Amino acid sequence: MQTMYFGGNILTMEEDSGLVEAVLVENGRIQKTGTRQEVEEATEASEVEKVDLKGQTLMPSFIDAHSHITYVGPVSQMADLSGCMDFDEVVETLHQYITTNNIEAGAAVIGFGYDHTLLKEEDHPRKEVLNRLPENPVFVFHASAHMGCANDFLLEKAGIDADTEDVEGGAIGRVEASCEPDGFLEETSLTLIQPYLFAHMDPDYMKLLEEGQRVYIKNGITTAQDGATPLESVELCRAFAEQNRFHIDVIAYPMADEEPEKIFEAYPRHANTYHRRFKLGGYKMFLDGTPQGKTAWLTEPYEGETEYRGNGWYKDEQVKRFTDAAVQNGVQLLAHCNGDAASDQLLQSYRDSVREAGESEDDLRPVMIHAQTVRDDQLESMKQIGMIPSMFIDHTYYWGDVHLNNLGEKRGTRISPARSAIDKGLMVNFHQDSPVIEPDMFQTIWSAVNRMTRNGTRVGTEQRVSVYEALQAVTINAAFQYKEEVDKGSISEGKYADFIIVDRHPLDIDPSDLREIQVVETIKEGRTIYREGEFF
Repeated sequence: MQTMYFGGNILTMEEDSGLVEAVLVENGRIQKTGTRQEVEEATEASEVEKVDLKGQTLMPSFIDAHSHITYVGPVSQMADLSGCMDFDEVVETLHQYITTNNIEAGAAVIGFGYDHTLLKEEDHPRKEVLNRLPENPVFVFHASAHMGCANDFLLEKAGIDADTEDVEGGAIGRVEASCEPDGFLEETSLTLIQPYLFAHMDPDYMKLLEEGQRVYIKNGITTAQDGATPLESVELCRAFAEQNRFHIDVIAYPMADEEPEKIFEAYPRHANTYHRRFKLGGYKMFLDGTPQGKTAWLTEPYEGETEYRGNGWYKDEQVKRFTDAAVQNGVQLLAHCNGDAASDQLLQSYRDSVREAGESEDDLRPVMIHAQTVRDDQLESMKQIGMIPSMFIDHTYYWGDVHLNNLGEKRGTRISPARSAIDKGLMVNFHQDSPVIEPDMFQTIWSAVNRMTRNGTRVGTEQRVSVYEALQAVTINAAFQYKEEVDKGSISEGKYADFIIVDRHPLDIDPSDLREIQVVETIKEGRTIYREGEFF
């Protein structure tokens, strides 16, 4: 069966976009593009399904350059704290969650999504707040997922007390003038409570992965990532794939500090190649935290501080072991770097690993994830070694006002310097780091083009990009990151028929309205998997 799309705008993300009136699809791939007459003349099947776009826009589906798909479903089952504006609302939301879900006394309760910068108290809901829920061990994750707070019930069960030392790369909050924990945990210190929390939960992870996948599909994403994938999540994805339940392609990146090469050896059918829509793409590592939480590792102190610059997660020699492993094993490395000191550490280590490895034909395409405060000299270094900046550009909207406070005017306005990176010839892409925020690409495109904060402040207008460049970042540029630009990222003959149909042409509307565009239909390899609220 052949399918022909016509009767609307067709945005190919190729140079011929203005000349294409119709597209012909067969066996999941694009057979022909051109005028309607040319495409009709190319039809060979006795039956051709003709899809009239009725004035809507057909374009390439989106490609997620960085997120955590296996966490999206589980987070959707947690208490949603994203709308809370003060401590009372945090507690009330948790109370309602316990009641609605019939959670028994003693069972763990987890919330997700509070943002201390939006709370009236301008602080984290530490244990004195969460102790108002005394019958359950409670933990609430910050919206960044890099920090959170526990009540005394959970601290006791997890064995965290005044004698517990900070984990390297993290911190335990302390009651003033004492060593007593105040419930706040950041970065690597979260590992102290995770074993207890997850040991007392028994969710249906297969069902949750299905729910997470649907979030991506309804947002027009047909290739998604699972970054920092632990072994149990790799096994979850393998089992999900064996049941043919993936309707989109998913690429996993096990953590570099957990012997990922052994995971590749254990799952050879998925190593650097898709098997039933799941593959292992490389290694992932974290080098610091977040600028909005003031845990990103900077070369200069935070605004208002004399010394504090945030913290790195690992010593230089540890990072060098990770970069050596990636280069020597010939795999792609993704590295979380929000602060410019973390970027320095990554670039120096990776350059040394490549130099020591000698000449190689491997096209590894290493990725700096987030790159929030990356400097111009670092962008030059990235270009020299073929490193890709994958930017969480929505920081300009969600935390732009916070960055101005935390980093000052000069650094704060330059957050996510996409214009500078593009002008230097780097293959920039954008991501949402879901479940930190929903994988809404049109919100991301809007953020990159407008650079407007929640409070309506323009932040770094000189770093704005064009609508077309923003579209490239979430289609063809993201495909390049995965070495899949031959098959994905644009509407071109021979590529997969990975499309979305949207209700407006993104190049023909006011840029301020970009985030209002709706995905009407999502098509993966010629098959509709979502249409107007219904999944197939």
